Amino acid sequence: MNKYRQLGNTNIEVYAIGLGAMPLSLDGRPDEAQALGVIKAFVDGGGNFIDSANVYCIDDSDVGHNEKLIAKALSKQEDTENIIVATKGGLRRPKSDWTVDASPEWLRQSCKKSLMDLDTDSIFLYQLHAPDPDVPLADSIGELARLKAEGKIQHIGLSNVTVEQIKLALSITDIMSVQNRCNLFERTSFNNGVVKFCEVNNITFIAHSPVGGHSQHAQRAKNSLLKNLAEKYDASTYQIMIAWLLHRSSSILTIPGASKTSSIMDSLRAINVELSKEDMQLLEANIK
Repeated sequence: MNKYRQLGNTNIEVYAIGLGAMPLSLDGRPDEAQALGVIKAFVDGGGNFIDSANVYCIDDSDVGHNEKLIAKALSKQEDTENIIVATKGGLRRPKSDWTVDASPEWLRQSCKKSLMDLDTDSIFLYQLHAPDPDVPLADSIGELARLKAEGKIQHIGLSNVTVEQIKLALSITDIMSVQNRCNLFERTSFNNGVVKFCEVNNITFIAHSPVGGHSQHAQRAKNSLLKNLAEKYDASTYQIMIAWLLHRSSSILTIPGASKTSSIMDSLRAINVELSKEDMQLLEANIK
């Protein structure tokens, strides 16, 4: 299995297992020293793609927490030239809720703040966090295209989208990536053609929640097939789930979340799990 993934139609490659930094900034987050340690362990372990968002925080008063944390962590690293930080705009966090606002005005304001919080002149990958039912998608994408033309962002990504929405975005500008929830228990993006569309069009598919997150913890914990394969490959069930995604498509980049150093180190080791075709078929047939 190739340990790297090409980003979109560029010649830039990143380690196939990135870091989903969200758990470092939500309610119940680790203290700063532990959070910085997670990012350091990820980079020291070979990782070089970190996924963030301006709303990875507790509420609207805390917007930018995750981005500022990442910037602080990377300022302590000696070599950060090949580390890519992707972030997002298009949501708000009123009273800790998650609400969509992909208006051109909010996207521009959010991007401007993200530039400051990440301490950068240009964001490598800026993703629309979600389409806004109250704003034409073309208006949201058009604003991202303007931000790109101005040099504030270098590449545009989408998140939580369908094939039809990707097609509309592509009619306006180039799209480097699509980020949807995707794992063994949540295969919507396989079933509705999003992953296949990304493969055909040289778009990187970023699988968030690749091990299910808290909502699917029980499914993972009680699944006997996952446990058996973990024992067979001398791996964790998390590693089996990540390896399954990476074996499914060379267009897939996984971004497991982590709030502990041990968690991200475990996830990074999934790159060494070489699942057989038979075991891939077992997983696909027996886990729904």
